[in-house]
Amino acid sequence: MKAKTILELATLSASLYTISKNTQIIEKMRQLAEEGKDKVNAFMKEHQVDEDGNDIEFVDKMLQKATELREDLEQKISQVIAELYEKLNIAHTDQISQLEEKIALLSKDLALAESRIHHLESKQV
Repeated sequence: MKAKTILELATLSASLYTISKNTQIIEKMRQLAEEGKDKVNAFMKEHQVDEDGNDIEFVDKMLQKATELREDLEQKISQVIAELYEKLNIAHTDQISQLEEKIALLSKDLALAESRIHHLESKQV
């Protein structure tokens, strides 16, 4: 009998927890919907004019906003990718070309040093 009561209490508390979480989710969604509605209303009230001084139509406003959002998204993505490369220590193509140049210079210096050594060895013999 006690086990059944404990099981029922556990089930009841799990159900109450789920209901409270669902209520919180619904409240958060309502809040986000209100904020979104306010932003859309502000966007609709915003008057924009083109080069000729004519009001821009709604579709044109939407296209302009979409273009701005795409540019912002591309910029944010490039920033995140650059940070990721930096964190993962992945060499960029610029860094690779710089390293290749350094290797070429070091190879020339090594060849010059070897020729000097050979020249000095030939003088000693």
